[in-house]
Amino acid sequence: MPTPRTLRSQDPVAVAVTEAVRAGDLDALRGLLTAHPWLAAARVVEDREGHGPGGRSLLHLAADWPGHRPRGPETVAVLVAAGADPDTRFTGAHRETPLHWAASNDDVPMIDALVAAGADIEADGAVIAGGTPLADARAFGQWRAAHRLLELGARATFQDAATLGLLDQIEARLAADPPPAREELTEAFWGACQGGRLPTAARLLESGADIDWIGWDDLTPLDVARAGKADEVVAWLTAHGARTRAEREAADGV
Repeated sequence: MPTPRTLRSQDPVAVAVTEAVRAGDLDALRGLLTAHPWLAAARVVEDREGHGPGGRSLLHLAADWPGHRPRGPETVAVLVAAGADPDTRFTGAHRETPLHWAASNDDVPMIDALVAAGADIEADGAVIAGGTPLADARAFGQWRAAHRLLELGARATFQDAATLGLLDQIEARLAADPPPAREELTEAFWGACQGGRLPTAARLLESGADIDWIGWDDLTPLDVARAGKADEVVAWLTAHGARTRAEREAADGV
């Protein structure tokens, strides 16, 4: 397979195709793809990303933050029909696919379009521990995207299941031999508090999770529940003596 061409972001063709993708201008996009048959597989490299191969594919541009581009699903169809690979990887700081980006932006129509185009729903490479698109959706609190990925057949990890309140899956894992280690329980508990999943959080605390673990973004379960405005979980954690990071560090003399 030939190496995809790389365009600097200020290249006139890169500027034109980026504008067409972001605006959902399908006529302009088709014209550019006809004039430059190699363009569907090309990459656009921002100045800050350095020189050489790398950067975003056109499908990444279509799924890029903040997502929900005009005519995004139709743009995916046009690009894939022209030869774009729905599983193409970002080259640079991570290896995310366009589906990872759509999941991170809670962009359900783009998720549907990319999966319909053949994107691997279990692709690794997420910025969250190298995981799947579901890992990104779960970690960034993109609940519609997470549930849509599950509907489309994505497999949930223990932490995914906890964060999304999939109590049946939690019970099955707790009953397994061997059962989850305390670290795994604690990470899942933190996720349940992030997601506002009180029954799941209660079950995991009962099973031995650390109520005051300082997890991602240096937040305790109480911190992350407050950040997510999960008031019921906040009240329950407080009643069980949970502390914020500041309270824990003050008590520990940090």
